[in-house]
Amino acid sequence: MPRPEHPRPQLTRPTWRSLNGRWDFEIDSGGSGFERGLTTAPLSSSILVPFCPESEASGVGNRDFMETVWYRRVVNIPADWAGTRVLLHLGAVDHDATVWANGVEMGRHRGGFTPFTVDLTDQVIPGADVLVVVRAEDSRTAVQARGKQSRAYAPSGCFYPRTTGIWQSVWLESVPTVHVRRLRITPSVASSSFTVEAVLSENPSGTRLVAELTRDAGHGDGGGADDTVVATATIAADLDLAPAVHLQVPADELRLWEPGSPHLYGLTVRLEDPSGTLLDEVTSYAGLRSISLSGKEIRINGRKVFQRLVLDQGYYPDTLMTAPSDAALVEDIRLALDAGFNGARLHEKVFEERFLFHADRLGYLVWGEFGDWGATVAPEGSVYDQDEPPALQRPTASFVTQWTEVLARDYNHPSIIGWCPLNETAQELTSELTTLDEVTRALFQATKIADPTRPVIDASGWSHRVPETDVYDAHSYSQDPLRFRVLMAGLAEGDPLVDLPGRQWSVPYAGQPYFVSEYGGIWWDPNPPTGDADGEDRSASWGYGQRVRSEEEFHQRFEGLTRVLLENPLMFGYCYTQLTDVFQEQNGIYRFDRTRKLDVDRVRAVQARPAAYESD
Repeated sequence: MPRPEHPRPQLTRPTWRSLNGRWDFEIDSGGSGFERGLTTAPLSSSILVPFCPESEASGVGNRDFMETVWYRRVVNIPADWAGTRVLLHLGAVDHDATVWANGVEMGRHRGGFTPFTVDLTDQVIPGADVLVVVRAEDSRTAVQARGKQSRAYAPSGCFYPRTTGIWQSVWLESVPTVHVRRLRITPSVASSSFTVEAVLSENPSGTRLVAELTRDAGHGDGGGADDTVVATATIAADLDLAPAVHLQVPADELRLWEPGSPHLYGLTVRLEDPSGTLLDEVTSYAGLRSISLSGKEIRINGRKVFQRLVLDQGYYPDTLMTAPSDAALVEDIRLALDAGFNGARLHEKVFEERFLFHADRLGYLVWGEFGDWGATVAPEGSVYDQDEPPALQRPTASFVTQWTEVLARDYNHPSIIGWCPLNETAQELTSELTTLDEVTRALFQATKIADPTRPVIDASGWSHRVPETDVYDAHSYSQDPLRFRVLMAGLAEGDPLVDLPGRQWSVPYAGQPYFVSEYGGIWWDPNPPTGDADGEDRSASWGYGQRVRSEEEFHQRFEGLTRVLLENPLMFGYCYTQLTDVFQEQNGIYRFDRTRKLDVDRVRAVQARPAAYESD
């Protein structure tokens, strides 16, 4: 079974079963599967879930357009699940999903990056089989968030092969009728406490919520769990659909979550009836960490931490957007740490929850981002331009819906230190409010309402359209360190680099914390395609600017560009493009297969230099 680990470490019960593995499968080229009875009929081939059909690991390996695909599996429901609700969880299905059980439609979901749950209870009999069918529709032309998936037949520029259908884990879970649907954990370093809100399925009279915080969740590298209870709280749960408890951490048990020392407390939440009988119990974990803004500073636990971030796009050669294994998720974080980065901007993709779990336990800083590309105007002739027709050039309300699902799923992760719902939107500011203006503001406001504890970038790079954005940034791929220093000098005068100069794309800078959230992208291909001796053929290999001719030239350019940012006392961080090569993009610190292509020790040594921002 591929990917057998629990997909949701922050809300676990022992009563679950992975449905990853072999499913029946069929490509529905005419979109006629419903009319042909595929909700119950056999399918023509098979696939290995959770790998998408475009990937080699799935056993299908079809890179053509697949606008509709079907999945089918007969599932046996354990007999000891009698008297419970049986939930089907799907981590991510790209893009419009419909689920049937025994031929009866049970649920729908739109959005290729976010999870959804279907209650199968009415169609299952414990000890018997149930037929589960999933249809995924993935239009090549509709407005939808698709991230870096190419609209063209073949990958080009910075667009990669498509992902259709199921691409994250599928699993069954047995839950009591009265159960915890979701936990919302808010740390407070100022009061040395956690607020734990439990969203419940219902509130029978007399129900109470009990929460226990234990000394160590045991997810770090230092050893096993320590189940010593350090804080406990109980509250009546029958008056509020989302009762909240306050867990006060004693002074002698206080340990913060921070880079280099990512302590995680264990957390158990129980629902009990008036007699004390257990109704439901879930386990989780929590990190005590704060984020605050002060002028141009972003502070973590009250101190300035220079953010040495790397752009991580989360693609793999044989499995595309799905990590081939849980160990592969850990490896990517280890590779970044080995190269001297202390975090990542998770770019144009909503990473699976297990990646965030490993970031939590390894003390890895993360900016959460949406895969919003697919409805973005790009400057004509740029590597981002795919000749989108005008009707496809603006995000829709569906983007807001999907983004709020991301916020709900990932709120509890201490590794996430900021949110970025949009990336590189482009449109001139005018006297009239445009759809892009409204959607950008809607996403920004929704984020601030859903999570007031973290800073939000209205849109990374290009068009900043919300004057009160918490963070202001720019993308610069200048390859000349001297020119790069000139571009960065304006920050000292309150006039930093703004993308796309010469036209008014962004609201004015207002003194927010500022960083260059994309730079570098140095084109280094030790084995360039035949016939590309001049370094100009970008069809099979490309990066930003003129390709370096040797590894030594790479290191000199990397050091020159990075020192400019490290030496700027008003810059709170940077994000280097990127962690690995990705298909035709040859600008990673590592090769696409995660092997070394340059001296990582030299990269780490450059970043190990003190940042001016961190000096008192």
